[in-house]
Amino acid sequence: MTVEINSLTHTSGEWLRGNGPDSDIVISSRIRLARNLAQFPFPNRADESTRAEIENLLRDRLSTLVDLKRLSYFDVEALETLDRQFLVERQLISREHSESHGSRGVGISGEENISLMINEEDHLRIQVLHSGFALDECWAEIDRIDDAIEGQVTYAFSEQLGYLTACPTNVGTGIRVSVMLHLPALVLTKEIQKVFQALQKISLAVRGLYGEGSQAMGDFYQISNQVTLGKSEEQLISNLKEVVPNIISYERRVRNELVKKNRQSLHDQVARAYGILKNAQTISSEETMHLLSSVRMGINLGLIDDLEMPTVNELFIHTQPAHLQKLRREDLESAERNIARASYLRQRLSGREPEQN
Repeated sequence: MTVEINSLTHTSGEWLRGNGPDSDIVISSRIRLARNLAQFPFPNRADESTRAEIENLLRDRLSTLVDLKRLSYFDVEALETLDRQFLVERQLISREHSESHGSRGVGISGEENISLMINEEDHLRIQVLHSGFALDECWAEIDRIDDAIEGQVTYAFSEQLGYLTACPTNVGTGIRVSVMLHLPALVLTKEIQKVFQALQKISLAVRGLYGEGSQAMGDFYQISNQVTLGKSEEQLISNLKEVVPNIISYERRVRNELVKKNRQSLHDQVARAYGILKNAQTISSEETMHLLSSVRMGINLGLIDDLEMPTVNELFIHTQPAHLQKLRREDLESAERNIARASYLRQRLSGREPEQN
């Protein structure tokens, strides 16, 4: 199914709706599987004609599967730079997939909770994303999709090592289990370093909003497994399911302590952040993320009562550079984006529909 990429600017993914378990802290749960076809070299070793053959074969096979028939398919190589960046901001493709070259594509479900990247680092990257702390739901869905695809193609697999992947760290299960957490209170009290140190000791990676190599903006952190070899998918998922609740309760405890000890000061910080977002004439992406983080915490603590959580979640994404330019339907320099972002925020936070050019 072909869909205009511009139509995605008027929707938001299921994972942004803030209705999953523990969604006051957990923005989303994601499971990704790396898979390769047995008869082809890995993408980084494949020439352009081979990459094109891989893309055509996978696109053709995937389109026959009942689960995947309704996916919208985008030829990533043919997309403009802005459109590729838009899909990265939307968490639908990786930065590597966006910045790569040659034949590659992505299939995306209408709810934006399924994303199939063809010719990323591996021939196929299957991703399932859900709102809140929902790793079991992600696993059930991605396992079903993976089995269906494996019925159509022959994966590169070794009895000794498991699934073979372009990067040695993914060999074995090829699974990356991750949870995106919003941890403003731990950042505010500088307790976040203790969390990082504890996670490092148990081989869990901490990354920013856009995964590997990205910075933690808006107090968002992705926590994921680092090792895939020697452990089953269930063991790796279970490991995160044991650790994440401790971080959730730690963040909630610190939030409650902040309210008890200094409710007035915290309320003032939240109210100022909300006030700036509603009135600013120019504002950077970084400042927007920082202020929205305070506002999001304020909603959860009952300090703001006239704003819905899905709106704030959406604003984190819709105020990013590519989204802003897609919404405005024009290319904007950095200073112009800052003015457009402020205008967009004023309109959304006053309950008006943003104007479009």
